[in-house]
Amino acid sequence: MPPSPSETEPTPSQTEFLERVAAFDRRVDELFDRVRGHKLADRAFYLASELADFSLLWHIVGTARGLTSEKNTNEAIRLSVVLGAESVLVNGVIKSFFRRTRPEWTSEIARPHHLRTPLSSSFPSGHASAAFTAATLLSEDDPKWPLYYAAALFVASSRTYVKIHHASDVVAGIATGMVLGRVARRLWRMR
Repeated sequence: MPPSPSETEPTPSQTEFLERVAAFDRRVDELFDRVRGHKLADRAFYLASELADFSLLWHIVGTARGLTSEKNTNEAIRLSVVLGAESVLVNGVIKSFFRRTRPEWTSEIARPHHLRTPLSSSFPSGHASAAFTAATLLSEDDPKWPLYYAAALFVASSRTYVKIHHASDVVAGIATGMVLGRVARRLWRMR
């Protein structure tokens, strides 16, 4: 039996919330439009987005750190295991509850660099979630913690810049990643 119209139509408060989210996404997109098309910005954002595909960037950072000591080796193993679990949870489970389409590339000009476009829901951003999960784990007891979060923010924002995610997808991914990172730190403590 198909759902009744009242079950599928959003309530006025839901409609208002969705309109605010759409307005936020448009405003952020307009801000990025001011920079899109500049060679240096294009190269940096596309490279960040590409390097972070499948969490490759974070595995490289974890492995490089892991080569410096046994403690860091254990942290690198934790990072890779947690990022694998984060990917399954976010890309396999959480995204299955949402059917959000990805932003359209409306420019007459082709993308300046080739980029893989996932087929899954746009919400939440898996790149942002993985980036902030990784930053939360890498920053534990490390004086270079601002660098990890800055890199994570750059990767997360790159997804809006390249128009693979809406800005609200990225915000949700950041929040998801920070929560998952904190949970992982609590459940899998490093000595």
